Amino acid sequence: MCLYLRGLDLFFFSLLGVMEKGKELIRVGETVCLMKQVTTYADSSHPVGPFPVSRVSAEKDIRGAIDKAVGLLGDFGSFIKRGDTVTIKPNLNTADPYPASSDPLFIKALGEAILEAGASKLKIMDSSTIRTSTRKVAEKIGLTPVAEDLGAELIYLDEHPWVGQRLPGVYMTSCDIGEPVMSMGKLVLAPCLKTHRLARFTGAMKLLVGMMKPSHRVRKLHLRKLQQKVTDLASYFQPALVVMDAREVFVTGGPTNGQREHPGVIMASPDMVAIDAVGVEILQGYKAKNKLNLPVWEMPQFEHASKLRLGARSADDVILVEA
Repeated sequence: MCLYLRGLDLFFFSLLGVMEKGKELIRVGETVCLMKQVTTYADSSHPVGPFPVSRVSAEKDIRGAIDKAVGLLGDFGSFIKRGDTVTIKPNLNTADPYPASSDPLFIKALGEAILEAGASKLKIMDSSTIRTSTRKVAEKIGLTPVAEDLGAELIYLDEHPWVGQRLPGVYMTSCDIGEPVMSMGKLVLAPCLKTHRLARFTGAMKLLVGMMKPSHRVRKLHLRKLQQKVTDLASYFQPALVVMDAREVFVTGGPTNGQREHPGVIMASPDMVAIDAVGVEILQGYKAKNKLNLPVWEMPQFEHASKLRLGARSADDVILVEA
């Protein structure tokens, strides 16, 4: 077990045990860690750090890696309660193969874990890019039979009404959101990780663009301050959990194609800012021509997230837990 901390005083003990976080006990395997600060998760309008991000190796056993990643944060029961309605937000922007869009086997494994944690209803919800049928995208990438196997309701937002909503942002203060979002229950984000030609990178925060009316993505989102507006939109949402599929990534281009690399990891966190920061560090570790040439916390998505007090505000707010 390796546990990497920044900006916190910890005491490590070579015992079979737990990590004590305030009054919560989180099992981390062979190490006991006493943390002096307590994380407030997404049930707070202004969550405070530190925020844990788990990272585990993932090869053939996707479900095992997901369970291990979430287990390093506690377990699925820490985020999903018996009887909950839970919505998974995948990446169905286009029908281009993973990592451009979600791997349906990853979504299936994540859905199984959520249902086993006690969720009474599972939804999978998204809308594709402008002038693209989400239903056809789901069929082409193989998500439709996965939803059927899970007994999940597969919701194509482009086939539902759009509802005007105020955003707690600065550069974008309103947009139309899919009506089913209003009754989605707990939100679990399932982002891919990749570079993006316009937004520098796509992770958890950028994934939420799929909840927005496609025509507004052109008219409201992309015209100027795109990266900051991504964060403005993300500030509307309070995901219960983020589980990121970074087994394969794009380190150039994006979102639909690019140079593929194979970090071979799955990550989890209650904080979308913290997990995006760790993800960008992974992308920066490859020699490639992209727009990730700034320090992570100086990138516009993160700078603006800090101003909005959306989650982690610096490296000192991020705890990386590895197994």
